[in-house]
Amino acid sequence: MHHHIAQINIARLRSEKDDPSVAEFFENLDRINLLAERTDGFIWRLMEDTGNASQIVAFDDPLIITNMSVWRSMEALQNFVYQTVHSRFIRRREEWFIPTEGPSLALWWIEAGQVPSVEEGRKRLEHLEQNGRSPFAFTFSDPCDPLDLHSS
Repeated sequence: MHHHIAQINIARLRSEKDDPSVAEFFENLDRINLLAERTDGFIWRLMEDTGNASQIVAFDDPLIITNMSVWRSMEALQNFVYQTVHSRFIRRREEWFIPTEGPSLALWWIEAGQVPSVEEGRKRLEHLEQNGRSPFAFTFSDPCDPLDLHSS
């Protein structure tokens, strides 16, 4: 069975989406999303008709924005996150976002061809916060192998 890596990451904006203090983040969102789509190993990302997911409300707090994507491998995802211009925006995260109390990222393996739902992503984040790392949800710093799915 072939697996792909799915991810959800969330962030709580420091201010409303139309506030000038977060404008630079939103002005670059389409460019970064296009970069993701053009990066080797990209498969899918959460989006609405506008081409991004910034208007999708997945949590009770409307200032929390959600990003989800699926990649062919952990290496492909890590390459995009840490080896492209995307990494510059990660380093500037505190300019636009307030740190979350729990995990802001969860990774998990899915069967090739599956597309995760926002609800599934929420469950993975909640599981990681409540139970810690497992094959159900993990992080870059403490990953699980897809073979772990069959031993748990």
